[in-house]
Amino acid sequence: MGPGVANECAETKDGAHIWEDAFLPEIVDPDTFAPLADGENGEFVLTALFKQAMPIIRYRTKDLTRLLPGTAFSHRRFERINARTDDMMIIRGVNVFPSQIEEIILQEPALSPHYQITLFKKGRMDAISVAVEGRVESAEDAISRAVKDVSSHIKARIGISALVEAQPPGSIPRSQGKAVRVIDMRV
Repeated sequence: MGPGVANECAETKDGAHIWEDAFLPEIVDPDTFAPLADGENGEFVLTALFKQAMPIIRYRTKDLTRLLPGTAFSHRRFERINARTDDMMIIRGVNVFPSQIEEIILQEPALSPHYQITLFKKGRMDAISVAVEGRVESAEDAISRAVKDVSSHIKARIGISALVEAQPPGSIPRSQGKAVRVIDMRV
């Protein structure tokens, strides 16, 4: 049994049809784990019906979506993943955590630890930009070099291209509670 759980129909392109003869799909409330009805938004949960060596029972994918009736096939389909319950982002098929980007930024002495990630569409593809702040005491050319280094390290270590831009000190919003690190403009 390979990684195939679902397949989108080439004719309809309206969501991936789940292979319900091999997997039992569910949508649950991410906080209470209570099952939700088809058509309701929640966390996508899968149970593999035939896997013996390593059973997968109610595997929480952390993906937020909803189950819909089948169109091209009788199997139900799920809508495009619209969010996650954790902070992981999927950019062009690559799983990216903000902490990975933060680790790269923190290695640059010319940059402050304040940053903000923006996800957006570039044509039909997902794209990412990272706003960073230079430190007040850092020279402009040191900040410029650090920005280029962050961009190249993101590409080398994570495997995605990111537009990294320096912002003036104090310009990235701060919050009293948990900092808002990711802004998703794709929807």
